[in-house]
Amino acid sequence: MLCFVMASVALQAEVVTLKNGTQVRGTIVLQNDEVVILRDASGARFQYPRSEVVSVVEEKDTTPAEQLEEKTVGEGHKKKASILVEAGVGASILPGDKKTGVAYSADLLFGSHNLADRRIFVGGGLGYHGDAMDSISYNFLPVQAALRMPFVVGKHAPIFGMSVGYGIALSKKYVGGIYAQALLGYRYEINSKTALALSADVSFQQARMTVTEAPDGTTPAATYTNQAGRSIVRTGLKFSLFF
Repeated sequence: MLCFVMASVALQAEVVTLKNGTQVRGTIVLQNDEVVILRDASGARFQYPRSEVVSVVEEKDTTPAEQLEEKTVGEGHKKKASILVEAGVGASILPGDKKTGVAYSADLLFGSHNLADRRIFVGGGLGYHGDAMDSISYNFLPVQAALRMPFVVGKHAPIFGMSVGYGIALSKKYVGGIYAQALLGYRYEINSKTALALSADVSFQQARMTVTEAPDGTTPAATYTNQAGRSIVRTGLKFSLFF
């Protein structure tokens, strides 16, 4: 029974107050009607006659409430790694060929969630971008680096973003090139780890594709086909999820 009592009280941090006003902090090893034995943080043991002991109380956490609240609020901010999922739809244009079509995109990015404690996302990843023009589809796999930065830290904030990389063509009929994007929108923070954003974006995708050309002033029979450089311009809306 004595061993059981010693084991149970050994887990408690106590403050022993003596008649002369001295307070000793440590772990109670044994206390009964005759003696109180205490072990301090260094491992040293102290024995006091029960007649000299005024009280033995459990030591309380003296951390101010403000510090505890600050620690609780900041727990989510420690999360640095994040995933950003984006999906977009809009219009695509080939200015040189005067062609228009529908643009669609999906991106999966990995990076920092809270760079410099400013809710700034910096990372990189892959995407799938397509353009449907005149029954022809141009599809690219952009490998990209991305920045998403709110203008202020808060639950509601305007956001600016940009991405740059290289779009890999997903067909042998055309060749990919440099990819760049800029966006401006609104960000809503659900909690310190999760946020949503809706943005208007514009992007450029360089490509070399097969086009049919004709010298000025010639008949249609003089047309020819070759590989020519083009820049696909896209604009539309993009939905973003940070988590």
